[in-house]
Amino acid sequence: MKVLIVHAHPEPRSLNGALKDIAVSTLREAGHEVRVSDLYAMRWKAAADAGDYGPHASTPLKVAADSGRAFEAGALGDDVRAEQEKLLWADTVILQFPLWWYSMPAILKGWVDRVFTYRFAYGVGEHSDVKYGERYGEGTLAGRRALLSVTVGGPEAHYGPRGINGPIEDLLFPIQHGILFYPGIESVEPFVVHGADRMSEDTFADIAKAWRERLLTLEEAEPIPYRRQNFGDYELPSLQLKEGLEPAGRSGFGLHVRR
Repeated sequence: MKVLIVHAHPEPRSLNGALKDIAVSTLREAGHEVRVSDLYAMRWKAAADAGDYGPHASTPLKVAADSGRAFEAGALGDDVRAEQEKLLWADTVILQFPLWWYSMPAILKGWVDRVFTYRFAYGVGEHSDVKYGERYGEGTLAGRRALLSVTVGGPEAHYGPRGINGPIEDLLFPIQHGILFYPGIESVEPFVVHGADRMSEDTFADIAKAWRERLLTLEEAEPIPYRRQNFGDYELPSLQLKEGLEPAGRSGFGLHVRR
């Protein structure tokens, strides 16, 4: 595999830092190629702005259109183009981050905002009455897989089907489906570490062992079976799920997963 690890934690000696280091060593020892984007170490600029698009920035700024023109002209900043090249190089992407306020850290969201530009990660393919672009299973990054490695402060029960914080699969849906699947990347089941703020050495040893085992089986892991946009499950042009395809007892996000 060619693996890109995008790491988002400000402390190198954190649990997230340790999991990133384990991933690098485990995958390389298994013969895989690994590249790392350590966003805090890189001092990654999180805010998308006119400076990203150079002479292609309009007044007033139109982020989608301007980013698309800059991308097509090869005029995006060096930092953004380097990350796009890493994504095109990789066949597997690991996002390593803590769950902060029910989502990814701002610096990782800023990586998405700046790197997933128009005409690169979205706004590609045919747009017509019969096809609303190549997205949700198609697109520039189709054929790649992703694994979220997420640390969570609270106990697992708080993130279960009846937990007060909501099911973890719902909290991660906007990332796995909305960010990754949109340009074609298929996610496998996430690796989630609960109780991250109160972890003993013995517990960490167990987590590290489980993480290594997960990494060594990553090539064989089946992706989450999200429904593809242009493969017959949705009405056009409304993109509503067709009648009769609702899984029994499922609603909301669960409608968009084939089981």
